[in-house]
Amino acid sequence: MCTRYAPLLVALLGFAAFVSITLLRTQQSLLVDQSRMLDRVVIAAPILLALYGGDRFLAADLEVMRLAATGMQDGRSDTGYLVRAQQVVAQLNGCHEDNYYLANGLLTWGGAVSEGNQVLQAAVRCRTWDFVPAFFYGVNLAFFQRDIVGAQGVLELGAQRSPENAAGLRKLAVMLQAETFADEQLALGYLIQQRDAASDPRLHDMLDMRVSRLQGLVSLREAQRRFEAANGALVSLEQLVEFRLLSALPDDPLGLGYELSGGKITLKKLKIAGMED
Repeated sequence: MCTRYAPLLVALLGFAAFVSITLLRTQQSLLVDQSRMLDRVVIAAPILLALYGGDRFLAADLEVMRLAATGMQDGRSDTGYLVRAQQVVAQLNGCHEDNYYLANGLLTWGGAVSEGNQVLQAAVRCRTWDFVPAFFYGVNLAFFQRDIVGAQGVLELGAQRSPENAAGLRKLAVMLQAETFADEQLALGYLIQQRDAASDPRLHDMLDMRVSRLQGLVSLREAQRRFEAANGALVSLEQLVEFRLLSALPDDPLGLGYELSGGKITLKKLKIAGMED
């Protein structure tokens, strides 16, 4: 009879311990200045595993629900708490989808880049069927940590996991490398080489548009150099046509166009908050 009810007794004891800890923490928090973000208890993964009867998936699910509900206060995220809580969830279940989404949004884009990336790394290792963690991690490596080589490796892994998105991921990896060239002619040569070597027709077409766009920039900058050698500083792109240095301004196959910024002709880019140079 005792053996039959042993799991129930363990569950009840675990629940009682959890409630006791929660109540104790609640009593302590009443003594703290309520206007500040309070430090919250994060229970270690082994203890959570014991509390939930060895079910690491249940433990991870409930912890994610708790941190999603309590990680924000007055529109601000409690980063210290989220770092600890989400890393515990990653230890319990690295595959947890909500956890890596929250980590990318609240940690990485909230300033805790390396900590958020640790959760994404666990998801990349665990979710071998899912390209999204690799995409998130690759973008973070490139834009936050400037690790282009690392980003390219992770994006290639994502491409291997998702044939339908492979061309886009590989195109992004190529463009990240092209952005590192200070000279537009070198960048153009690299893009042409990558386009011609692409075996995927979709990737070839994507890179061909980028080649055309960069060829337009090269022709504009060459015309600018000739114009300024004879006439002084260029004021507008239209002057290149008015002075017959170009028959027309080049078309951008991406539809974004070109602009004169700080005396230099550049590619127009989509403006995304937090990702501008």
